[in-house]
Amino acid sequence: MTTPQEELLPGTRRALLHRIAVAQAEGRAPSLVAAVVRDGRAVWHGARTSVDGHGPDGNVQYRIGSITKTFTAVLVLRLRDEGALDLGDPIEKHLPGTGAGEATIAQLLAHTAGLAAESPEPWWERTPGSLRPELADVLGEQPFRHPVGRRFHYSNPGYTLLGALVEQFRGASWEDVLRREVLEPLGLDRTSARPRAPHAGGWAVHPWADALLPEPVQDLGRMAPAGQLWSTTTDLARFAAFLVKGDDRVLSAASLAEMRTPAAPPGAADVAAGYAYCLGLEIRHQEGRTLIGHTGSLPGFLANLTISVADDVAAVVLANCTSGPLLSAVGADLVRIVAEAEPRIPEPWRPLREVDPSVLELVGQWYWGTSGFGLRLTADGLASLEPLSGTGRRSRFRPNGDGTWTGLEGYYAGELLRPVRRPDGSVSHLDLGSFVFTRQPYEEGAPVPGGVDPEGWRGIG
Repeated sequence: MTTPQEELLPGTRRALLHRIAVAQAEGRAPSLVAAVVRDGRAVWHGARTSVDGHGPDGNVQYRIGSITKTFTAVLVLRLRDEGALDLGDPIEKHLPGTGAGEATIAQLLAHTAGLAAESPEPWWERTPGSLRPELADVLGEQPFRHPVGRRFHYSNPGYTLLGALVEQFRGASWEDVLRREVLEPLGLDRTSARPRAPHAGGWAVHPWADALLPEPVQDLGRMAPAGQLWSTTTDLARFAAFLVKGDDRVLSAASLAEMRTPAAPPGAADVAAGYAYCLGLEIRHQEGRTLIGHTGSLPGFLANLTISVADDVAAVVLANCTSGPLLSAVGADLVRIVAEAEPRIPEPWRPLREVDPSVLELVGQWYWGTSGFGLRLTADGLASLEPLSGTGRRSRFRPNGDGTWTGLEGYYAGELLRPVRRPDGSVSHLDLGSFVFTRQPYEEGAPVPGGVDPEGWRGIG
């Protein structure tokens, strides 16, 4: 699954090593490991450590915390794709009596169910899961903090419910289902619910002294679907490639694209930070680049998975400290270094295999009122509508097979584009969700809503 590190230029490799070296030194991390993925394969691995003569490699396990949630979300989407459930189903339909019944599966995935961020005390990350043997122990007597569906509020108990949902349908433990349906098919043989040697030890670093304190390792029990997993940079590199390209044995590329789509209304601070949550994945907009992935932390460990789909570059960063380097920034920088130093080589342009004259008749310049648009047919069989001014509403459209097209993004997502023809078969105009697009601005004789003044265009005088 890996390719020689020489596939990256020497200058790029040194820049990557420098970035993680600065992160480990300034963040005072006992160790930090990283990997970069390009074109679906790991092409670089780096490590920095405080132990002389020892450097953790891509086979050493670290705890990955909330990156576990992405794995749990994959299991839930598998159930949806099989027709076992609908994301709009209330959790009560499948797990009655939880006390969170009005929340839907989609809201749990997107952290918009209004549930508390944490389980009732004591703090679940540093105490045994045996203290919370039932879902009621995880949710508490008052599980809600906000109205259902009104706002994004990160919730670890919400993913406990999703793990229980998986167990309910599969009749097996979340851990066994994950291993059978995701880890084994993807070849993630160094990802597990419990540490397996070689693995890093988790440490707390004193805030005012260069001193260490070992952190306890707890089995999270019911909370496992929210943060239990251990993994390696090699395994997470493979997982990153899967999250982009899909694998029909596990989850299709279309369902993964749905997972990468924002699903939660961000708060004002999140909007300012360019952050949103999808279905088990985070999305960030930084320096003109869209990054998807997830962060993770548990006492003694930090983790980050960052992917730029447009650049076809991903980064994995793991450290064994409770607090220290900001791994989301490190991951974003590793992606940026590769994307800027060695930009993606685009696929060769290729023409359409076949051209339908009735479709070709639609391309070119159109006007909605006085706003100019260009409709273009692309080699992937889609139609693209873009404003000629460079700013304004734009969308791609997929053909429906009956002469109509459905919008895929933006304002026109889900809206119907319908060519309207004259009695002689020629195209009169385009109807897009009741908007009339004509070949000329307010074209005379076209069915423009409100009509067109018969005196036509004129000057001021």
